[in-house]
Amino acid sequence: MSTSANLLAKACLTRATNHNGEPRRIGVELEFAGMDAQQIAKIMQTNMGGEIEWQSPFVVTLETERLGTFKLEMDSKQIQELGTKSGIPGNPVDAADGLEKTYIETVSRLAGNLVPWEIVTPPLPLDDYHRLYPLVADLRAAGARGTRAAMHYAFGVHLNPEPCVLSVEYLVRHLKAFFCLYEWILKVGDVDFSRRITPYINHFDQDYILKVLDKSYQPTMQSLITDYLDANPTRNRSLDMLPMFAYIDEDLVRSVVDDNRINPRPTFHYRLPNCEIDNPDWNLNRSVELWMAVEELAQDDRLTEVCAEYSAKLNSLFSGLGNDWTERLQELLPLPNPHSANLGS
Repeated sequence: MSTSANLLAKACLTRATNHNGEPRRIGVELEFAGMDAQQIAKIMQTNMGGEIEWQSPFVVTLETERLGTFKLEMDSKQIQELGTKSGIPGNPVDAADGLEKTYIETVSRLAGNLVPWEIVTPPLPLDDYHRLYPLVADLRAAGARGTRAAMHYAFGVHLNPEPCVLSVEYLVRHLKAFFCLYEWILKVGDVDFSRRITPYINHFDQDYILKVLDKSYQPTMQSLITDYLDANPTRNRSLDMLPMFAYIDEDLVRSVVDDNRINPRPTFHYRLPNCEIDNPDWNLNRSVELWMAVEELAQDDRLTEVCAEYSAKLNSLFSGLGNDWTERLQELLPLPNPHSANLGS
């Protein structure tokens, strides 16, 4: 097991089981460009084994016996529907004539300049997470391009860690911790400007943040979900809680948010990190280690103190001046140095 995998295992040691008492798992969604589907699928198969199945020219699955189903898809519902309705066999190699191949290649090339390919992993046991590192390295070597390769890319990494406990207190503490660490994560993770200006990772409104940070906020599960939906009836949040809340009470979520992309599952849908797949000093451990800081603070006795201080900062008339919250967090908590170039390496 790699050093990064050992760090992950150590960080998760006190919470190695999920809410069902089973080994805890984490899923990943990785967006990038610069390659075609055949190249990507072959590299996935080389790293993970399994059988490739083409659902359409723009949707591919990799069925593995041990880890489950990996998916590769063009991250556009419209492009996926175009591929399905075309009637062309999934694998471009199987296309009946040159016109079909040209059609697939043209759509892929044009769409690939605007829309990323996305690898969606199954929920992976923590002990297997390190198997994604060589996959990322092989994709990089083959020409994969990430967030900073073009101004309009705005590609990201989404993490889907399972909760250890499915209680309202556990979820509220994680929301509190994430809100308090958000500015620090932006700085340490160097979240790209192209991603910040897109709507996909919008942060939460200050009124909702202050409501959750308040020491007196002790909701029931139903009122937690209702409060969230009232303030955030959208998937486009830096920490999207809709999959988690739909798993707990799907009818309540569907009554407010009509979006068939919401997949009920017990997971935090953390959408903030860049995909820096073309950076040789980057891998998925960097994104995980920043999320682990959220989990550590959620369990820390100092959470109440940090929430109170951050609330006071947000309520201050001068809260928008300066950039000292990350420095203050360094004084309050044992966090990685935000100026360290070696974070996650």
